[in-house]
Amino acid sequence: MARMLRTAASLFAIGVVTVATMTLPAAAVPPTPGPVIDDVYPAGIACSDFDLRVTGDGGKRQEHIVLDENGDLVRFLGTGTGSALTFTNATTGESVSFESKGSVVRFTFNPDDTVTFEVTGLSVTILFPTDVPAGPSTTLVAGRVVFTVDQDGVFTVLQMSGEQTDICALLS
Repeated sequence: MARMLRTAASLFAIGVVTVATMTLPAAAVPPTPGPVIDDVYPAGIACSDFDLRVTGDGGKRQEHIVLDENGDLVRFLGTGTGSALTFTNATTGESVSFESKGSVVRFTFNPDDTVTFEVTGLSVTILFPTDVPAGPSTTLVAGRVVFTVDQDGVFTVLQMSGEQTDICALLS
């Protein structure tokens, strides 16, 4: 699904692993600034006809980790604001920017070794050609996105609701 969400999930996972090794029944990690983002997606990956550059920084996240009685990670909740983002058509130089806004990210580990993510608030979903539904697409969502990620990193969108803005169309 989303490279940015993939990145966010990886960053969240680092925090989760760190806290999970502390074997606490539940824990909150102190607020942390969002990551600096500077990614370029070749044409055909995030947008069909052009390379898409995504840059951003800022925001603050609070992470909450829930462990079961055995100390195993069961759920993760990240709240706060995401990074302010700029999307640029690398061919034309045209860009569009969005301010840092609030969002909530929850993920749950499933018995089939997939992870279910629920993102509410303002988020960006980048679907790759290998995802379900297949990309390339880059969508700003003011609402709710639910998706699973399997062991191969394939994202499957289960629900996308709310106001949706096609970033690729804005930059074409």
